[in-house]
Amino acid sequence: MEIRIFIYDDSKDRRDSLKSLFQLDENLVFVGEAANCANVLVEMEETFPDVVLMDINMPGVDGLQGLQLIKKNHPEIKVLMQTAYDDSNKIFFSIKNGASGYILKSDKSQKILQAIEEVHEGGAVMNPAIAMKVLEHFKPTDKKNPLTPKEKETLILLAEGMSYKMIAGKLGISYTTVNTHIKRIYEKLHISSMGEAIAWYYKNLH
Repeated sequence: MEIRIFIYDDSKDRRDSLKSLFQLDENLVFVGEAANCANVLVEMEETFPDVVLMDINMPGVDGLQGLQLIKKNHPEIKVLMQTAYDDSNKIFFSIKNGASGYILKSDKSQKILQAIEEVHEGGAVMNPAIAMKVLEHFKPTDKKNPLTPKEKETLILLAEGMSYKMIAGKLGISYTTVNTHIKRIYEKLHISSMGEAIAWYYKNLH
């Protein structure tokens, strides 16, 4: 399956390095690049990427502003944040605003490629420490679990990092059914992002 990728990074060397990496995978198609998010909406509408690799810290319009603009106008685009260091506050902000996860710029090539594939398939790339950060902003929740057994099972697999496609295979159900379970989980828990769903799991079911 072809995955169209747009890169935001103020380092030309980093952009060139990522482009070279993508050429090694025949499923990845590089569609554009920019040093900041000053023209983010025009760029999204001209290139139609599936996944955006978004640098958090850039001069001018940074990655956090870019993320908000993309998710407000094109919620179907997956945004994978990238940063040079583990800045929990900015990563937390990203997740709350619809990012599918984050990678560190120091991550190995294989991990970056895997992260792109996972978010494209509906998974979330995040570690438990960041999920715990989300908890700090949660209101106290009723410990009673409102989810059905199938919804609970779906959420557990989601928290383990599985994509919708992988969950469907594991549970022997269709991709559409998995999507329905996720929507009902969001409704029942009064949440709106993958990060919040995983955080709820760690707080109440883990």
